[in-house]
Amino acid sequence: MGSASRQALVASRAALDALAAKVDVDAASALFSVGRAIAGSTQLAAAMADASLEGAAKAGLLSSVFGTSLTGPAATLASGIVSERWSNEDEMLGGIEEIAIRAAAIAAGPRASIEAEIFAFSGAVSTDAELELTLGSKLSDAKGKAALASRLLTGKAHEATVVIVSALVAQPRGRRIGALLAHAAAVVADQAGASVATVTSARPLTAEQRASVAKSLSSSYGRDVLVNAEVDESIIGGIRIQVGDDVMDGTVSSRLNELRRELVG
Repeated sequence: MGSASRQALVASRAALDALAAKVDVDAASALFSVGRAIAGSTQLAAAMADASLEGAAKAGLLSSVFGTSLTGPAATLASGIVSERWSNEDEMLGGIEEIAIRAAAIAAGPRASIEAEIFAFSGAVSTDAELELTLGSKLSDAKGKAALASRLLTGKAHEATVVIVSALVAQPRGRRIGALLAHAAAVVADQAGASVATVTSARPLTAEQRASVAKSLSSSYGRDVLVNAEVDESIIGGIRIQVGDDVMDGTVSSRLNELRRELVG
């Protein structure tokens, strides 16, 4: 991410924090809609990301495009986001997406476990080839994918989870479904002051093992770490832990690959 986008994102997060008491799931949904609308118009996206335009001009353009359909906290946040200077269009769209995800997490509250629901849905999709193809295909209709995700989650997950997942599958911005859902879960966790660790093992972790890993990682990182456990029999044994860009690979398959490289080299 460019330096301008990093500064813009910091400012946008601060604006969200200032409005946290007024943010609801509808505001998050509206922000996702703004992102889709901007992404769907080449001219609008270019104008919103144009560093040569004053922030007030971009905010005015946004208001003229959406009119009274965009009001309240969503209007304030969207106006502030596009008024910032972003390094490029994609990072601006990523900023809108992140603030929408954080808004949904705030609206859901700390007890909702949104990140766990997102990971559960991601796991379900990864084990169903037909569903993964449908939701991840560039050829599938965006509205149809969003409607499918909503049907699968409604009544089983928090409303905020439904809004986040349906919005992301409708506008993946070039990412595979597993990656975009993992990113969303990490953003939700970060909003709550925590990190997410993806722990991959050859066999399912027990509850005690999950708790032990979470405790150890929380101690190492100085903040709560939530464990997303995945099973991959191909690693043979041991575990692989990823927290953000940090990767700790203690799997048997990794050690065997290292040994092969040493023998060949």
